[in-house]
Amino acid sequence: MAKLEQARWWAVRPVRSRTPATYRCPLCGLRLHAMSDHLLISPEGDGERRRHAHRECVLAAREAGRLPLYDEWRSTQPRPPSRWRRLWGGASRTGEER
Repeated sequence: MAKLEQARWWAVRPVRSRTPATYRCPLCGLRLHAMSDHLLISPEGDGERRRHAHRECVLAAREAGRLPLYDEWRSTQPRPPSRWRRLWGGASRTGEER
């Protein structure tokens, strides 16, 4: 099985080329013909590190939780304090100062 590099999130988009090229799927390690329907995956949206992958492999990796999308990753990140909280320095609701 091929090894996929570590990334916090992945950008995924469909692609199909008329170029008679062959790629290697980073998820299963098998060959992938460019003229077939497949997906382009980019770690953290970096187009220079993009990889071509079988649609089935990407779906299986997504179901296993190995390819989180940006929105899924972002929802797990802590939210910054609200503007109100930043302006008032985090004072409690009862009026007590911290």
